[in-house]
Amino acid sequence: MAVTDSDIAFVKELFSGLGPLTHRKMMGGATFYCDGQVFAILSSEGEVFLKAKGAFADAMADAGSRIFGMGGKTMGYWTLPEDALDDPELATDWARRALDAL
Repeated sequence: MAVTDSDIAFVKELFSGLGPLTHRKMMGGATFYCDGQVFAILSSEGEVFLKAKGAFADAMADAGSRIFGMGGKTMGYWTLPEDALDDPELATDWARRALDAL
């Protein structure tokens, strides 16, 4: 399954508080950029992930997020906490934290 234009529009609306975002489709999913910096991905299954490392990754885990894995390997992306999926203000807060941690 590949992401659709409406999936991409949903993510851009979710993070609209960051300002203009760009994206690039790849491997059935999409990568999202803020001011040229990769900060999020949308998996081919429609899950939203934020780039996270260190203390921010720990905070994501504490919020119940799951790490992204592919082909048996994990990557530095964690699911957006469930309660932020329908709350653009909260989603944008998490995204700002992701960008600050990069």
